[in-house]
Amino acid sequence: MPSYTAPVDDMMFLFEKLRNNQKYNELEKYKEVTTDLVKDILQEAAKINQNLILPLAKAGDENPAVLENGVVRTPPGYKEAYKKYIEDGWTSLSCDPKYGGQGMPKTVSAFFDEMLSSASLSFKLYSELSIGAYNCINHHATDDIKNKYLPKIVEGKWSGTMCLTEPVCGTDLGLLRTKAKKQTDGTYKISGQKIFITSGDHDLTENIIHLVLARADDSPAGTKGISLFLVPKFVVKDDGTIGPRNGISTGSIETKMGIKGSATCVLNFDDATGYMIGAKEKGLSAMFTMMNLERIVVGIQGLGISEIAYQNSLSYAKERKQGKSNNSSSKNGADFIIEHADIRRTLLNMKSIIEGERALCFWLSQQTEVSLNHPDEKTRQEASDYVSLMTPVVKSLFTDLAMEITSDAMQIHGGYGYTKDQGIEQLYRDNRITPIYEGTNSVQASDLVFRKLSNKNGNIINKFLDQVKSECETDNEKIKPFLSEFNKNLDTLKKFSDWMTDKATTSKDDVSAAANDYLKTLGYVSIAYAWIKVLEVSFKDYEENKNFYNDKIDTARFYFDKVLPRAEHHYKSAISGSSNIMNFKFN
Repeated sequence: MPSYTAPVDDMMFLFEKLRNNQKYNELEKYKEVTTDLVKDILQEAAKINQNLILPLAKAGDENPAVLENGVVRTPPGYKEAYKKYIEDGWTSLSCDPKYGGQGMPKTVSAFFDEMLSSASLSFKLYSELSIGAYNCINHHATDDIKNKYLPKIVEGKWSGTMCLTEPVCGTDLGLLRTKAKKQTDGTYKISGQKIFITSGDHDLTENIIHLVLARADDSPAGTKGISLFLVPKFVVKDDGTIGPRNGISTGSIETKMGIKGSATCVLNFDDATGYMIGAKEKGLSAMFTMMNLERIVVGIQGLGISEIAYQNSLSYAKERKQGKSNNSSSKNGADFIIEHADIRRTLLNMKSIIEGERALCFWLSQQTEVSLNHPDEKTRQEASDYVSLMTPVVKSLFTDLAMEITSDAMQIHGGYGYTKDQGIEQLYRDNRITPIYEGTNSVQASDLVFRKLSNKNGNIINKFLDQVKSECETDNEKIKPFLSEFNKNLDTLKKFSDWMTDKATTSKDDVSAAANDYLKTLGYVSIAYAWIKVLEVSFKDYEENKNFYNDKIDTARFYFDKVLPRAEHHYKSAISGSSNIMNFKFN
């Protein structure tokens, strides 16, 4: 089984030193969230993830969730761990105190999300969608619905799902067939089938609250006719107690490559009682409240799995001997593989990406909080635009790079990485879903280039680039070599953005073919931006903790020398166009 130590020191460094966003610091509701409080939370989070949840990863992989006589049973140890998990209040961490939450900002809860992803992604998924459902209900439901359902979800006694995909539609939700028939009492009867429903059924909670996309019987075809409904597994009585079983049954659970401890269900809705959430025929926009936040969390899943893969690769490289390094001083026997240049390169590649991603996520968490809570509408909108711009980047790049990192982790472990004993191949398998669910990474790239670069508020990418450039101006001579490389790539991104804007009017195939390359270019430059912010602190506060800051500076140097040049490669590949792709004749 892989070992894991939560990177609390690095997380606390970000919280202490990079919490310098002026707009974020203007949020009154987080004035009392002190460094000492956050450190206490993260240290307790580290304990539960390292000691209680980490062993569940192997248990869930070897004893997957099963469907027995219509009941989904979670792997051994899950029920006991979940009981402790909710007793300690972890489901309520970022929720509103009005409903029993602790009211922590996403700058804190994102760290916890990462730890959970490292420890056991399968276990995490049972509570993760509950937070998504909480956010959606909190933003769009009536006060009666909120007061009836949110306290139990926050407490963790009830869980949540989102039900979008059907056998006939995945990305193209306009094709969905699930129907909603209005009743005289204002409720709806929901009928249809949903597939690939994460945590669609299980034995961990008293009730499961499904958020279901369906079409009212008098609504038009296509995406414009879709509404959102809350459909509980058990009908909830007026007094808040659980009533009879609703018309929902589990048809089957999927046999998967990874995340085997997570029950991925086929759900059948047969005249199930549902309650409309939000406005009629505005279901997609309401569901996107849940989906967009979930896409960022999926990116954090990739980051978390990358972290545990790196930690175990580093430990293994320090204890495994093979061959003699080029600078070997050993007269007899072999050297530890960490002495070999290519192994060191691979480890530094992992480390520089992971720490850059974590810093970028922290920046994005601050922007998210500003977009939700700042008193000034214009400030909220600007932050919201940046969150929208960066959401597909974090979801796609972080999960794609997690595939690279987990693959490299197996390579470092050699044959032992390929066997089940070390648990490294499980990290690869568990992560493989992250580039697929919540909208495949290619869909994310298309969403970025066709919808997120510009919107009704103007040219968002240019605003972002201007802000980044202005924030990175400095007189510090030590940062200037990094800035020189950064500005070259920033210029490349600007040229790439202009090329995409031009091609959008002349050749949309060129834009589509370049979408993944563009997303990665934006992603690598954005991570470099986060590294610049880290470097500013590292040089300024160097004397406070020389060893820590030396490590940061050297890791950043690797990123700028060895990883950031990928951005230029993606740009050159993309501007070759799409004619060869579209004119190629497949046999």
